[in-house]
Amino acid sequence: MTMAADRRDGADDTELEALREELRKLRKINAALIDRVERSTDMAGNAFSMFETAISLEAMVRDRTSQLEDALAKLAQANADLARAHGLADAARMRLRDAIDSINEGFVLFDAEDRLVLFNEAYLGFWPALAGQIREGMSFDEIARLAAEQERPGGSLVAPDRWVSDRLARHGIADGGHVQALADGRWVQINELRTSEGGIVGIYTDITEAKAEDARERARELAERNLVLQATLDNLSEGVCVFDDAGQLSAWNEALQRILRLPDGWTQAIADHQGLVDWCRTRLGMRDKGCLDWRGNSAGAGRIERLCPAGDRSFEVRSTAMERGGQVIGFTDVTDVQRAQASLRETADTLERRVSERTGELVEVNRRLEAEVTERRAIEAALLDAKTVAEKANLSKTRFLAAASHDLLQPLNAARLFVAALGDRRLALPTRALVSQTSTALDSVEDLLEALLEISRLDAGAIQPEISDFRLDRMLRTLQVEFAPLAQSAGLELTIDAQPIWVRSDIRLLRRVLQNLLSNAIRYTPQGSVALRCRTGGDGVEIDVIDTGPGIAADKQQLIFEEFRRLDTRPSGKGLGLAIVRRAIDMLGHAILLRSAPGAGACFTVSVPRGVERCESEEAEAGTARGRSMTGLRILIVDNERSIQTGMRTLLSGWGCTVTTADGFAEAVAAIDRDARPDIVLVDYHLKDGETGDETIARLQAHLGVPLRAIMISADRGEELKAKMAVQAIPLLSKPVKPAQLRALLRTMLD
Repeated sequence: MTMAADRRDGADDTELEALREELRKLRKINAALIDRVERSTDMAGNAFSMFETAISLEAMVRDRTSQLEDALAKLAQANADLARAHGLADAARMRLRDAIDSINEGFVLFDAEDRLVLFNEAYLGFWPALAGQIREGMSFDEIARLAAEQERPGGSLVAPDRWVSDRLARHGIADGGHVQALADGRWVQINELRTSEGGIVGIYTDITEAKAEDARERARELAERNLVLQATLDNLSEGVCVFDDAGQLSAWNEALQRILRLPDGWTQAIADHQGLVDWCRTRLGMRDKGCLDWRGNSAGAGRIERLCPAGDRSFEVRSTAMERGGQVIGFTDVTDVQRAQASLRETADTLERRVSERTGELVEVNRRLEAEVTERRAIEAALLDAKTVAEKANLSKTRFLAAASHDLLQPLNAARLFVAALGDRRLALPTRALVSQTSTALDSVEDLLEALLEISRLDAGAIQPEISDFRLDRMLRTLQVEFAPLAQSAGLELTIDAQPIWVRSDIRLLRRVLQNLLSNAIRYTPQGSVALRCRTGGDGVEIDVIDTGPGIAADKQQLIFEEFRRLDTRPSGKGLGLAIVRRAIDMLGHAILLRSAPGAGACFTVSVPRGVERCESEEAEAGTARGRSMTGLRILIVDNERSIQTGMRTLLSGWGCTVTTADGFAEAVAAIDRDARPDIVLVDYHLKDGETGDETIARLQAHLGVPLRAIMISADRGEELKAKMAVQAIPLLSKPVKPAQLRALLRTMLD
């Protein structure tokens, strides 16, 4: 507003000066005319000439006088207009000054030459030490240097010249805002923008309270994270302790005291890293070979994992240096595991010696056969005995595998049921994230066990392919749903080309092959994309799994299909996926081809025969069971593991079911007689005292005199049990039970 008024004042001054110049010209002309008349009188003397001249001069003087009066009137009007313009400009300046002084934010205006034009009292409030020194006409450079020398804002204490340089650079750009810390603890947000005339206008806002509230919010978040961290530590089976960058103990869990046999109140005596090291090495006699040494302030120290003996015990110690300083140490007591391994090694050595001895005997018998024909029958009998022993050993191994898988999957099944029950409840976001992480860890353990068991079953021929014709796109859509979140979390683009093509294969084994190929592609591709595409040609369909990963050298392309073979050192992956792929492909009679080169990604191609198109109504039949409520459904759980009973009760009660538990036939009969007859019975196959689930179901039906709807649950994944349950028309679920699968099966069994 001030600049506009100044421009109007300049225009009025120019007009006034032009009028004055015209008046001077008129006066000069009038004087010249009068002088001419006087000179004519002196020279001529003729009266008539003088008369004519006088008349002419009178007319000219009258005209010039009229023009002079008009010029004087215009000059007076211009002076009046100029006075009014000056009044309006002064009033506008006062209103602008009052408006600027009334705002709470600091206001400052610099012209195109970066000279101070206008500011308010709020602006001076940010620089109290400079209040008496700042004046109009000062350059921004002078103000910045005064602030660095006298106000000492944050950043100028160590290097004032650098602070001034940075401040001048920000001021010169003037394209937005930035935050500045003041010497008195206040925080100010500075917003600078250029005006249309090349100047800079700045707005200074005090954001100290907002900064303080942000700090308080971060402190609350940190406290909540500490609670979640402590809850996580307390739920770990291994002992964990955390030291800060100064080596002081900052966090631990209850398992640490139990595993290291620490006394009550141990945190007072062992308050730092050195105290813990002294306890482990002196009191426990732990030979850690430097694994426990302090590495909390070493850049790139990474993680050390070592097996450390300590007297009659053994520990697995993991020492990890944190990026921002500090160290995490975890202890796992592996004494029992090592004893079991030693026992297994001793058994293996014994078997090896027996095999070696038997082999020697057979060699000796064969040598004697050349000379003694009469001993042939004895040798044949010995061979028959050896075969019987081998068959018994193989049967024993199969039974041991089934029993081991049952014992391993029992606690995993209970844990999954508890986690699923927690996931169905309303939880705080940090707790829900913890439940999700626990579920992910259980999935990883389940995947490892299933991979090991699946390889064993494939090698033993326990899995036989069930060849049928099916639509490929339906299976691929489920893979899209399954792997899309995994690819998104890895920052990869996942594309699955699901075409309605009919193929002939075992849908379960083919799905497993594609799952492993997609999982490997996502795991080993750091950036880019993963794609699954289908191509038809002749009598076959080729399924390509393509990634933009690091690629595989030609001499390594056959090694990756071996067990526990990985080409990198990353902790993820178990090296079993492609081993399962090779076995499944060989069993199905399909072909797999790998095309890859270092730095060019990889393409796995699976060739599958074309199938015959047929009508299917599974989706229509499955849709009739959707949406049925399970509220009030009476379910009897028969399992000899109390943890499984508790997990199933928690899960099913969350779905609205009425749940009764029993550990065998006797308790089940008592529960049925006490309560109402159940709608559905969930029975574990292996119960106590050698009782089996199908026997329990038969005895319960005989007791009630009516058929019972039942579901069998077992960790035994052998084909024999599947065939047995199929004959009895009893659905079979494998442990660990997936809640979604159980819920779908229950709904299909409702009337």
